[in-house]
Amino acid sequence: MRAYARKAGGDEELWGIVGLLHDFDYEKFPTAEEHPYKGSEILKERGYSEEVRRAIMSHAEYTGVARLSPMEKTLFACDELTGFITACALVKPGKSLAEVEAKSVRKKMKDKAFARSVHREDIIAGATDLGVDLEEHIAFCIEAMKGIAGELGLDGSAAKPA
Repeated sequence: MRAYARKAGGDEELWGIVGLLHDFDYEKFPTAEEHPYKGSEILKERGYSEEVRRAIMSHAEYTGVARLSPMEKTLFACDELTGFITACALVKPGKSLAEVEAKSVRKKMKDKAFARSVHREDIIAGATDLGVDLEEHIAFCIEAMKGIAGELGLDGSAAKPA
């Protein structure tokens, strides 16, 4: 989210917070009846802005909240894709983003058994809504994630013997 904020001239802090918080309630409230509604209520109680809460609500198709702002569109576009890229990295020998390429991600997208809970149609729709080529979007996200690979646990250190 921060990398796309830089690219779009958005507020990196704001976009980063939205990216971090959008699924914070999912573990406790995993149903479509509760997520992200409960999370939005909690954030409202804690003083988060309408802009943050609206972006979070818009990332789930079933809420009916249209994605209007670049931040909202970016959250949707990156949500499923970053999880999928993470899965792609974790099956590599070194468990590192350095081993992941856009072409291999596209190939894995065709394998319906791989990371089956990831909605490929959302990945495709997200890139379309952003107005970017899918492979370009995937490559951009991989590069952005590489910049924080250590924080994500995807720098290969997990594959190294202790």
